[in-house]
Formats: sequence, structure tokens, C-alpha cells
Amino acid sequence: MSEVRLAAEQRTEFGKGAARRTRRAGRIPAVLYGHGSEPKHLSLPALEFARVVREHGHNAVLTLDLGSDSELALTKTVTTHPLKNYIEHVDLLLVKRGEKVTVDVPVHVTGDAASGTLVNQELTTIQLEVEALHIPEGVEVSIEDAAVGTQIHASDLTLPKGAVLVTDAEALVVAVNAAPTAEQMEGEIDLEGAGVVEEPKSETED
Repeated sequence: MSEVRLAAEQRTEFGKGAARRTRRAGRIPAVLYGHGSEPKHLSLPALEFARVVREHGHNAVLTLDLGSDSELALTKTVTTHPLKNYIEHVDLLLVKRGEKVTVDVPVHVTGDAASGTLVNQELTTIQLEVEALHIPEGVEVSIEDAAVGTQIHASDLTLPKGAVLVTDAEALVVAVNAAPTAEQMEGEIDLEGAGVVEEPKSETED
């Protein structure tokens, strides 16, 4: 994953009101922490950062320009508004070149399994330890012509060079099962309550 350069600014105001003012100015409140240093309260350009997340995902590595200084940071947490879907806040982790970090990486299933099968993807992400500047955008696993009973575990995945698996090696990622027949699907339909159940008459009823 390539580095992305953004102009960051120090924040001197804090609290909800200050955060709202920052967002109205077209910027996103952010905190940079790590390596035992004091957290730095920053703001990032909203449109540029949203584009970074859209194009590079939440594992984007940023070169933050802070006036005459610059810092290398990994995007750790992106908080979005639950209703309006704009980015409210960002947590950034300070990293060094050559340093290894642990990140969640998407698993992309490719290909089509054999006819008559049903594919269940049990894990959509796996955890890897990788160099900060070489975070993969995803890991692919092919199920082309996979037969019923095929199981792909985390240890079966082909990882990028230098990546170390952190997820449990025995964790099931993809399972290929037999597709249910029409008869089986009909048999699984819950018919309880579909008919009319006659209430027993009480002794006082005619």
C-alpha cells in the first residue's frame, strides 16, 4: 500500500463544540499516538482523507505534514456518524519505517465452486503482522471448482511476502457445502401456525 501525504494541523481547542467547528471548517478532528509519545491533537482535510479511505481502506498509511516536520501514521480507527455517514473522528498510530504492525486485512473469495455447492465465508478478515509500509489491501483465496466438503483454513491462505499470520491457523475461512435440494428447503419451512388451531371448549361453552 503506497504512502499518502496529507497536510495536518495542530488543534488547540477541544470538546464537542470545538470538534463541530473543526468539521464546519472542512476538517476532521484526529489524535496521533504511539511510541510512548504524548498524543497529538490534529485536524485533517476532510475531502482528501475521505478519498484516502475510499481508495486505500482503513489501513492507509499517511505521511502527515506538520509545518516543518512530518510524521508517518497508520489509520487505526475511523468513526463515522451513524445517520449522516460523515467522518467524525480519526485515531492515528505513529509508526516508523521498517516497523511491523498488526492489522486486519480483508479476505477476497474468487472463482466459482463446483455445481451443486453452497459456499460459506466464515471469516471476512484475517489479522496479519506486516511491515507498516507494505500492508496488503487484501488476501485472495480461490474456490474455483472446489468440491463439496472443501474447507479452507487460515493456514491454507497464501500470504504476501514478509507477512506473518496472527489469526489462529486453524480458524475456518471458507467452507464448501452441498447446496440444499428443493425438497430439503421445503422441509425446513416452519409451518407452525400456518393452520387453524381449534381452541378447546371450556365446560361452560355449548
